[in-house]
Amino acid sequence: MKIYTKTGDSGTTGLFAGPRVAKDHPRIAAYGTVDELNAVLGLVGAEFAETRNSIRQGKKDLAAIIEQIQHDLFSIGAQLATPDAKRQGMVLLRDSRVEELEELMDELDAGLEPLTNFILPGGTKQAALLHLARTVCRRAERDVVSLSHQEANCETMVVFLNRLSDLFFLLARQANADAGQPDVIWQKPE
Repeated sequence: MKIYTKTGDSGTTGLFAGPRVAKDHPRIAAYGTVDELNAVLGLVGAEFAETRNSIRQGKKDLAAIIEQIQHDLFSIGAQLATPDAKRQGMVLLRDSRVEELEELMDELDAGLEPLTNFILPGGTKQAALLHLARTVCRRAERDVVSLSHQEANCETMVVFLNRLSDLFFLLARQANADAGQPDVIWQKPE
């Protein structure tokens, strides 16, 4: 079986159990950005595996956290790729995942120095990659919000992506702290 189908050569793509739509449709933009975020997380995981560094949080390490998030993002992508996802049984992201992210963020935040300044994305390579994930996540959130103006059943995804970007911010700070690297403080011009 060939990987290319040529069916998208006219600038359209097929939705799961649905019609063909333009490749610049808000639904395609939303799941495309979610897919991009998933790829960035693959890079984050590879970097931590390559350097054998891992943020430890309880009994889970960053690799396990990232892999679970990648599964969540794939579920979001499947839901976004499905018109009338509820009827098709493709509402896959559980509301409880938002609560799980919040619990993890509370644990991480409690172990970090209080933030008293704005910080720049950077420090260690791991922290910089997590900040990249944070910014792509914010774009995914904006794209899903744009879609939500036309489609229903986006609420949980929007909240999840909002919390997820905050989690990446905390994980970036933790990566710097674990490496003994201070966060890069924004220097306000005088």
